[in-house]
Amino acid sequence: MQDLFNYTPRKSHVIQLGGMTLGGGAPIRLQSMTTKATTDTEGCVEQCIRIIEAGGDIVRLTTQGTREAENLRNIKAELRRRGYATPLVADVHFNPNVADVAAAIVEKVRINPGNYIDPARTFKSLEYTDEEYAAELLRLEERFTRLLDICREHKTALRIGVNHGSLSDRIMSRYGDTPEGIVESCLEFLRVCQKQDFKNVAISIKASNTVVMVQSVRLLVEAMEKEGMTFPLHLGVTEAGEGEDGRIKSAVGIGALLVDGIGDTIRVSLSEEPECEIPVAYKLASYIAETRSGHSHIPAVASSEFDYSHPKRRHNVVPEVISFGHDKSEKADLVYGRDILDAPYWKGEPGTYPAYTAETLMFATLANANNPAFKEVRKFLFLSYPQLTDEVRAALRHLPEITVIAQSAHRNPTGELRALVHELWREGIDNRVDICLTSQMDNKEDFQIAAAADLGGLLFDGLVDGLMLINEKLPNETVVDTAFSILQAARQRMTKTEYISCPGCGRTLYDLPGTIARIKAATSHLTGLKIGIMGCIVNGPGEMADADYGYVGAARGKVSLYRGKECVEKNIDTEHAVERLLELIESDRKA
Repeated sequence: MQDLFNYTPRKSHVIQLGGMTLGGGAPIRLQSMTTKATTDTEGCVEQCIRIIEAGGDIVRLTTQGTREAENLRNIKAELRRRGYATPLVADVHFNPNVADVAAAIVEKVRINPGNYIDPARTFKSLEYTDEEYAAELLRLEERFTRLLDICREHKTALRIGVNHGSLSDRIMSRYGDTPEGIVESCLEFLRVCQKQDFKNVAISIKASNTVVMVQSVRLLVEAMEKEGMTFPLHLGVTEAGEGEDGRIKSAVGIGALLVDGIGDTIRVSLSEEPECEIPVAYKLASYIAETRSGHSHIPAVASSEFDYSHPKRRHNVVPEVISFGHDKSEKADLVYGRDILDAPYWKGEPGTYPAYTAETLMFATLANANNPAFKEVRKFLFLSYPQLTDEVRAALRHLPEITVIAQSAHRNPTGELRALVHELWREGIDNRVDICLTSQMDNKEDFQIAAAADLGGLLFDGLVDGLMLINEKLPNETVVDTAFSILQAARQRMTKTEYISCPGCGRTLYDLPGTIARIKAATSHLTGLKIGIMGCIVNGPGEMADADYGYVGAARGKVSLYRGKECVEKNIDTEHAVERLLELIESDRKA
């Protein structure tokens, strides 16, 4: 298991993508994907160049059929003619023969275990005997080995890219729609790679649900370690959306793994122009590298009750949001300076609560002993891990109603805040813990990416009972909104509509950005509703399986609508499809 408290990059082996190395201690590689049809040579070349000049290390292109695969040769040749040697990746679904063709042309091929051999997911329940299942695995191995031989001959790398939304019905029948099933889908192919001694492989496990994504990658790392595998990892939250919500969601999921040293290459999937993904990925990767590398050691021991790969919430509470300052925030649950007052200034006003520090905590202990009514008052304690002395421990045992507001000035705040909560857990001190992060960043996007990355691991660990973000260089409303957005991105508290939208690619069958804007404008008031907006059938409806409604490209200019996993209307003209979606939602709300 990765060190919970001290940043230690996971050891992976090196793979080769043309003249570039990936893994084995190389810098985190940044990548994006073109959205033009792969038969459009000039359009793809121009998009590739924009991605590369934005800082992209790797460019992926959708490769639906042999015609697209063959045209990769023209795209690559034109890029090389213009002086760009960036590795290209063919993204293949449904047709292993296309992967064979692409593997002889580009530096890397991505295949999806869910549809490489198995047919597209239909959500049908299938039953296999052990013998039948073993026969399916043998069929997989025989066909997959042919691709490995081609990759070996041409020195082509491979990405085994599992998507939560496209697990095969075969995997689903045995493992269900679970992180364990996602991991097994990947391991089936990795075991063949091991058997064939083919090491030039990277792996990705992606989901639009950040909880599923993070747990699946943690489980995969654990499983690979047991089987002696050191393949490098590609990280991403698929269908993250766009705008600040897409950035925060990606930073929460990817950041939760990067802070634990997991990840060799990343893609931030945004429903925007592909080159817009690269600066966000760079900020996320560089923030972790700059703050964590070489930090001072955090001496801590994990609670025996904590399970990194199957975490459970320490307290079953809805996380609260505390606003810092005197702003009358309508959104925050509590406001420090209005509802929460420093103990010397608290006079027992109704509806207010005293806040203490480690130095003043003795006064709370005394008041608790001398005033029975004081025991009923909620209290707060600002505390850092180095301040957790024997005296503070004793006080917390006598003040179970006090909420610890955990703070850290350490370069690895995730590790030190984890250390504080784990120490309380180990000592049997069950006080509620709200996490407080202080930032001096005056750029909104930088602040949101950093806060989401710092908090992601703590949220998925189940250690966060509330958030208090402090940044006096940004409007208080922005800071409070960010706290709520981070909680929603981690599926801890839903306070607005969630849009699960793909970034688009050459398979997209309609105007994705315009459609997203229209749907958001009409539904943003529907708190807690989840709407999937998918450019094609590859990841939808699977990737939006936990969405309430789905809008999925079915053919050029045609859309199908879903209620959950059920298709309720097929092949609607795009000019009418948004209105039909809104009618469906409104009809259900009235029912």
